[in-house]
Amino acid sequence: MKFTLLAKDKQTAARRGTLTTAHGTIETPIFMPVGTHAAMKAMTPQQVKEAGAQIILSNTYHLHLRPGEDLVKKAGGLHKFMAWDAPILTDSGGFQVFSLPNKRITDDGVFFKHEITGEEIFLDPARAMAIQESLGADIIMAFDECIPYPCDKRYAEQSTRKTLRWLEECKKAHTRKDQALFGIIQGSVYEDLRAMCAKEMVQMDLPGYAIGGVSVGEGLELLKKVVGYTTPHLPEDKPRYLMGVGLPEDILESVERGIDMFDCVIPTRYARSATLFTRRGRIRLTHRNYRRDLYPIDPSCSCYACQNFSRAYLHHLFVSNEVLSAILASIHNVHFYLTMMAEIRTAIEQGRFAEYKRAFLDEYLKEDGKGGEREEKSTGRGKKPGRK
Repeated sequence: MKFTLLAKDKQTAARRGTLTTAHGTIETPIFMPVGTHAAMKAMTPQQVKEAGAQIILSNTYHLHLRPGEDLVKKAGGLHKFMAWDAPILTDSGGFQVFSLPNKRITDDGVFFKHEITGEEIFLDPARAMAIQESLGADIIMAFDECIPYPCDKRYAEQSTRKTLRWLEECKKAHTRKDQALFGIIQGSVYEDLRAMCAKEMVQMDLPGYAIGGVSVGEGLELLKKVVGYTTPHLPEDKPRYLMGVGLPEDILESVERGIDMFDCVIPTRYARSATLFTRRGRIRLTHRNYRRDLYPIDPSCSCYACQNFSRAYLHHLFVSNEVLSAILASIHNVHFYLTMMAEIRTAIEQGRFAEYKRAFLDEYLKEDGKGGEREEKSTGRGKKPGRK
């Protein structure tokens, strides 16, 4: 894997680059749609690609439970198994495991119950690496302990040191040279712990670095602070990945602070509940206001749904509980996110990212939630949407 830094914004820490893998080159900053079970919900791989996706994310924990990494490996790896010929990143499963009830954390790993069979399973760094090597993604993540929020500093420090120790074990267990292993910086909201973790991780000279333990209920202001005091400790010539983030405003604030990669389930999860993203904020298409609205979802959007269907038609599909409602809404939301990322890249190249961000948010936040049922101000962070 090779990361090339192409441009830096003069007014902010925003960066423009390329990330080259065996399955293609990724233009950064980039958003990675999430296909947890090796499938994007309500979208075919072709639709995902047509929406502008360059890389997708799948989850080690869920694929280990079903269908099992041995079957995926026998099928020729994740790319062939799911018919996706572009880059793939797999999360280690740490976030999912540590979100489970009745888990038992030890210094060596975690014991938890198989959510289907009830069998007790033990997952440690070496096992997480073996599973991901069988899956065969281009980028794999180290096994970490995802620190909850809020968390007292003593526990946060113990957990962060455990993550560093587990990263060393992941490096030893990692054997496939065609997979790039990223470390995950933890430390909760404590600046000194984030700095310590970042500095020690950078000394390990990894292909890339992720910031974890955000999008767990801390809110946008703390998210901005964590990213702001972590990225300065990361090398400029390596990609930076903010895990589980998030909403458009989260992404713009984080790009401004030097982040290159994002993932979240929000685009497709919100789509299935009739919440769609537009340049003038989110709209809820089940609201009666849209029953006779013959405009596209977003008149400025070029996606398949907007070019062919009206808000009234999607309203009809949702209230009729038609599967097509989730398909069209997901196509639109994923396209919206990836179009925004393409615009961000262009703005950085042209040295006007700060202007772009200001203009985008002025229009987006001013009308967000209007024209229908006002969206609750919950961002989904409290329900941990990002890494699942």
